[in-house]
Amino acid sequence: MTQRKNPQTRIDRSHRMELYKALALQTECAAVNRATDRAEARGIMQSSLGRITGQLMSALAFHGPSLKLVCLPEYFLTSYPAGESAAEWREKACVAMDGEIYDRIGALAQKTGLYIGANLYETDPHFPELYFQASTITAPSGELVLRYRRLISMYAPSPYDVMDAYLEHYSLESLFPVVDTPLGRLAAVASEEIRFPEISRILAARGAEVILHPTSEAASTQWTYKNIAKIARAQENQCYVISANSAEITGTALAAASTDARSQIVDDRGLILAETPGGESITACADVDIRALRDRRARNGMDNMLARQPAELYAKMYGTLDMHPSGSLGDGSAAPKKDFYKRRQDEVIARLSTLGVI
Repeated sequence: MTQRKNPQTRIDRSHRMELYKALALQTECAAVNRATDRAEARGIMQSSLGRITGQLMSALAFHGPSLKLVCLPEYFLTSYPAGESAAEWREKACVAMDGEIYDRIGALAQKTGLYIGANLYETDPHFPELYFQASTITAPSGELVLRYRRLISMYAPSPYDVMDAYLEHYSLESLFPVVDTPLGRLAAVASEEIRFPEISRILAARGAEVILHPTSEAASTQWTYKNIAKIARAQENQCYVISANSAEITGTALAAASTDARSQIVDDRGLILAETPGGESITACADVDIRALRDRRARNGMDNMLARQPAELYAKMYGTLDMHPSGSLGDGSAAPKKDFYKRRQDEVIARLSTLGVI
């Protein structure tokens, strides 16, 4: 199965769809943390894929053939590391970039005819001691057409942590991939990255019209940080945000429904078109109107946020700031110790205090 393609590959625009349905599938996350070995963890992951296959087939039957795009929740096959070392999590929960799990997602995309957005922890042969959290998009052909690796993470390695070494193998543009498809130009951000405006802004500046947002977050009947951020990122970048939350996380000591509810579709005006209450559900489904989005992006007026951005000014000022450092894991040849991320943030906070920023 071919998995590495230029994320900027152009398509025949005559095959574009200007109106289709997208779904943020709110589904259970069965954790692998308690699995005793890799084989048991893989069994849990394969079982979850089987359950999700049934849910997607049911979604197609319910929503009809205009359903073309699905976003799955964050780390939907494994949950997150909870005390495991980098080596332990890499062995138990991480998948190969071209391995059997991605093959099965590709087969599911072929079976359903859907573009499928997924989020997994994966290994990389260039960094054998690390792992990365990847948001991917697989086309109905079964081909993986986009791979975005989380850039800002509290407790896991990111390309930014090994920046110099990473750019020896991958381009700067690959850090912010956008893929041109019949459904429009698609991109992805992970979880709390929706709270960092710069990532979504760069994706929009590279042409992104629909941003998939796999997440696993504490929802509430009150406005949460992430829900405010989803609406803000959508309207300020004039793009759709398709945000899929875990229905619950089972198989850990965490109260299962701590991450549940509020999967949603937000349009380019910041309007919530569909939103799901608690539990597994296919109800966060709505029309994506790419033609209307493009018409609004092409209008001359105050609401055209993309056309009014002084990006060069921002770049000059950002270049003078000393905040969270790049390359804090060096060349990635050694796995981070368990206290690395806490210690690094303590150091950043201390420096910002010294600078008078906080």
